[in-house]
Amino acid sequence: MIKTIEGDFSANTARFALVVGRFNSFVVDSLVQGAVDALKRHGVSENNLTIIRVPGAFEIPLAVQKAAGSNEYDAVIALGAVIRGGTPHFEYVAGECTKGLGQVALSAGIPVAFGVLTVDSIEQAIERSGTKAGNKGVEAALSALEMVSLLRNLDT
Repeated sequence: MIKTIEGDFSANTARFALVVGRFNSFVVDSLVQGAVDALKRHGVSENNLTIIRVPGAFEIPLAVQKAAGSNEYDAVIALGAVIRGGTPHFEYVAGECTKGLGQVALSAGIPVAFGVLTVDSIEQAIERSGTKAGNKGVEAALSALEMVSLLRNLDT
């Protein structure tokens, strides 16, 4: 018989850090609301949530690294928004944020959920922060919750 190990959404005693970029807050605030709501709906206490605010997406990976290494959290959720403009700035910020979070996720030993929007337009950002394309903050929170459970199951 094949053994299958999976996570679920039962890790409601876990502690979560949400590292949030303030830039494009008109979109990011909806991601935060969605993530917090999803965690609370799955039984996570507000006492187990910490929101860490940074200036923008470029700064998110360093704060995620510090939070992940603090031993205070079972998972870290990165939330932000990088919206393409008329210069190459978008590629640098989005690329470095993504690369930095990937490096932290592999070295941290705890789940790092990616909820940073990298979009071509304000309309796409709005769609992904709670309208017709869902809320990527919710998706990141649920991913973190499931991964905490999965890692706990792997440890048993």
